[in-house]
Amino acid sequence: MYRRIADDLSTAISGGAYAGGRGLPSENELASAYGVSRGTVRQAFAHLRGTGVVSSRQGARRRAQEGQRLQPMTELLSFSRWARSIGETPSSRTLEVATDGAPPEVAAALGEPAGSTVLHVQRVRLLGGTPTMVEDTFYPMRLEPLIRGIDLDRESITECLEHRGVVLAHAQHQIDAVAATRRVAGLLGVPDGSPLLRTTRRTTDPDGRVVELSVDLYRGEAVAFVLRNSATTNTTARIAAPLTARDGR
Repeated sequence: MYRRIADDLSTAISGGAYAGGRGLPSENELASAYGVSRGTVRQAFAHLRGTGVVSSRQGARRRAQEGQRLQPMTELLSFSRWARSIGETPSSRTLEVATDGAPPEVAAALGEPAGSTVLHVQRVRLLGGTPTMVEDTFYPMRLEPLIRGIDLDRESITECLEHRGVVLAHAQHQIDAVAATRRVAGLLGVPDGSPLLRTTRRTTDPDGRVVELSVDLYRGEAVAFVLRNSATTNTTARIAAPLTARDGR
């Protein structure tokens, strides 16, 4: 029961329900709502505190940790949808839209022959006007006419593609840590060599056709990724061959 309570609170926190310093429910409120003892509730809070989701108790109410925004990895959400779900205002600054010869690893990830031309979109993504992530996304050329018609600084590519019948249904993610190059550090407003979280995402439509390969570099202190699994449901797959990412940006 304490894990169920912790999971429910974590889900609510990641969705922005307790943003802005709003206090979490009290021990008495949770004990009554779940029909458990206060000791069970304290176990739930101890678990959340140990994972960095909840701060130490302040007075009668505990609070969600401020600073990092929690992004759940159990849902396939675009940056814009996730930002709006936590009460943030997303925006973009487009750096490049070009047709490039794909590096071998990009062509392979997109399911294209070596040397194929792909559409490359690079943007800085912002939360509340603050640069948060540098996004490099590669698309097969069949999508170029659709993407060229999108206002990339104001609109979500994912949402616009959905409106045009292209659905992003499944994704495979790889997350690792890298140091910020001078260029990326300048774009994000952090010192050279700062730690960044890199996510490499390969997304397919319901028919299994690859829609995009995206390499996203997040400011390390700005976002944390949350992945939940359970021994009673399907386990998270371990990928033997990691996705490849384009370096040296």
